[in-house]
Amino acid sequence: MNEEQFKQNYKKAVDHMKTNEQMKKRVEQSLNTQHQGPKRQRKPLYIAASVVIAASIGLAAPSVWQQFNGPAAPTPQVAAVTPGASFDPIVIPKMELPSSQGKGAMADMMQLVVYGGNVYTQSPTLLEGANALNLRGEKLGTTTGGINELSGQDKYTELASNIGEADIYAVNGYDKDFRIMSYTEIDGQVYAQLFDKNNGITIGTGADLIGKLHLEGNIASAQWETFNSWNNGLQQLQPLAADESLESFISSLNAAKPIATSPELEENLYGKEDRKIIYLTLEDKTQVPLVLFGEGLVRYGNVPAFLEVEKGAFQSFWNSLGE
Repeated sequence: MNEEQFKQNYKKAVDHMKTNEQMKKRVEQSLNTQHQGPKRQRKPLYIAASVVIAASIGLAAPSVWQQFNGPAAPTPQVAAVTPGASFDPIVIPKMELPSSQGKGAMADMMQLVVYGGNVYTQSPTLLEGANALNLRGEKLGTTTGGINELSGQDKYTELASNIGEADIYAVNGYDKDFRIMSYTEIDGQVYAQLFDKNNGITIGTGADLIGKLHLEGNIASAQWETFNSWNNGLQQLQPLAADESLESFISSLNAAKPIATSPELEENLYGKEDRKIIYLTLEDKTQVPLVLFGEGLVRYGNVPAFLEVEKGAFQSFWNSLGE
């Protein structure tokens, strides 16, 4: 299921939610909304992690990250990647919660939940309600509402959210320090949403991010879409064989070099149309979208980092997708 189909299914469900206006509002909100040489000490590159809680799955336009960070850092250079090389790690600090003081209102907040003192934001990984029960782990609590565009830090208490009241669960097979799930049943219909914590982490190689998604050896089926199809809502999904070629690309992605995002880099990348989106459906029925940029970079959702895949591996896979 792609994003548009996901939205359509949710929209149908909303029309039947006459008995729970809070849930209806929550679902409607979701529809509107990431050289090898002599060894030397590696210096982590820190990314200013102020606010990245605005709606965008990072496929079509630059992230709103830059709107809240002040002066931009120099654009990281995209250099050739040597297989097996170690890289300067990117450190994404724990998210600093928003304050309305001097920041202005955020028009479209991404869905979020506060758990364990951390902010989990709406995951780009999709999960149909019908498949959610098998992934539902231990119950972690029940959210409260109360967070909106103008909320200060005092509102971001444990299990506070902007999704209304919903039960929160661990996700079977995933570390709850990375992923949790909201799960609600209304009139026998299940509504589930995954939430990821992509802050307070260090990315030394692609495995530090992509590895959390459990892609290797776990892809049941795959599809891909051109930027033109995605951008125009055409849903012209094309089959992508879940074979050794794809597995090889995922292995290269795990070994990829992290590149810190910046307004300049995003403007350069998102100002072009040489993008392709792949949708990986895993054995557990989750669907992971990844955006490929012609420059050799890959991005997962709104995570403020791109992954630079080894040039030969990237180009081979890119060319195999066709035009």
